Amino acid sequence: MLLDALLPALGSFRDRVVVVTGASSGIGRETALLFARLKARVALVARRRALLEAVADEVRAAGGQPLVAPADVTEARAARAAVARVRRAWGGIDVLVNNAGILKPDPVARIKAADLDAMLRVNLFGALFMTQAALPAMRPQPGGAIVNVASLAGRRGISPLGGYCATKFALIGLSEALRTEVQGDGLHVGLVLPGVVETPMAHGTDRERTLADWPAELNMPAEWVAAAVALAVRFRLREVSVPPGAALLEEIGALVPGAADALIGWMTAAGRLLARVRRS
Repeated sequence: MLLDALLPALGSFRDRVVVVTGASSGIGRETALLFARLKARVALVARRRALLEAVADEVRAAGGQPLVAPADVTEARAARAAVARVRRAWGGIDVLVNNAGILKPDPVARIKAADLDAMLRVNLFGALFMTQAALPAMRPQPGGAIVNVASLAGRRGISPLGGYCATKFALIGLSEALRTEVQGDGLHVGLVLPGVVETPMAHGTDRERTLADWPAELNMPAEWVAAAVALAVRFRLREVSVPPGAALLEEIGALVPGAADALIGWMTAAGRLLARVRRS
């Protein structure tokens, strides 16, 4: 397995405190379990306590120390309360992984203000509130890291994900600004940019509107993204695309926007053709 091969390079996180948001499923769960295998203390943040308790059992079984900290990260007060709970239990925070995110697809012409607001509250403000709550604990401890899980859709807009793309573009901008603000504190800020991942989001009720032409067999395992998060922390990487090299499209777009648009169109058409072949 990929993670088994990476574990020696990642080393030990024994006694280091790692806070993961959106930890109840998908990328967040896999990230928590990976840091558990690295012997970290893992604080699990999400809204649903029952799901977090189940993940906590898995963290314990994997060799980590779990702490369940239920919170709705869209509320600044709840984010501060979750961070305060972690500090009371373990004193400080070494790593913050802002992973919580939601997707509500629609073409730009039909985006509902309420849907965009909901995505902004989780995808952008959730990361902002957790970061603001954690910074006072992290700045006095040089060597810490904040890793924000954005998306390749935060570097290149694609339909019908315009609203989602906008929130991830914003998260990337926020992360890059934060990096310049804390560079003198010994605090690292990294970005992880995954493509389509095998998570509940990829199989939700909106799949027919969002990913109908994308073969589910090509979805990446969530553990790949977890590995990228751990690599960004260990080696202080500023940006990791998943899979590696997937951000090439953004580089093409910066140089030749028309070519990037044509490539996206070709990829979409190829996906539709493959989907038809699979259904026939």
